Amino acid sequence: MDDTRWLSDAEHQAWRAYLDATRLLLRTLDQQLTRDADMSFTDFEILVILSEAPGGRLRMRELADAMTTTRGGATRAIGRLVTAGWVRRVECEDDKRGMMAELTEDGTDKLAAVSPGHVAEVRKTMFDLLSPRDVSVLGRVFEEMRERMLDGQGAD
Repeated sequence: MDDTRWLSDAEHQAWRAYLDATRLLLRTLDQQLTRDADMSFTDFEILVILSEAPGGRLRMRELADAMTTTRGGATRAIGRLVTAGWVRRVECEDDKRGMMAELTEDGTDKLAAVSPGHVAEVRKTMFDLLSPRDVSVLGRVFEEMRERMLDGQGAD
């Protein structure tokens, strides 16, 4: 017997629209950052995550886990950012085998220079289309989705 709870037509339509919008949004943001700042969305994401971390540094695996890319993608991106001078690798003080990524002063300056254009693109492609109520509902829904998925990761 098939116990699959298939999506209704409305659920399927919403699901496909969500997937398409997410893919197109990430592509649009990546194109804007590449065009205006000569960096990828992944590079920008790393700078943001490090800027929000205590002391501007995180263990490499913690950084990779916080990103929307694979660990291999994170490693390659860190390499680009180190070459650009925006991030440096430092040894972990409590574990000499571990490495940390640390935001440099140049990285902080780059992030400050790039952020206004990025925020303008996010606003244009997402928030200008939404009412304050829409923003509240989406925020609540996405927070619940995130928590469910994070809780599910711990169960493995």
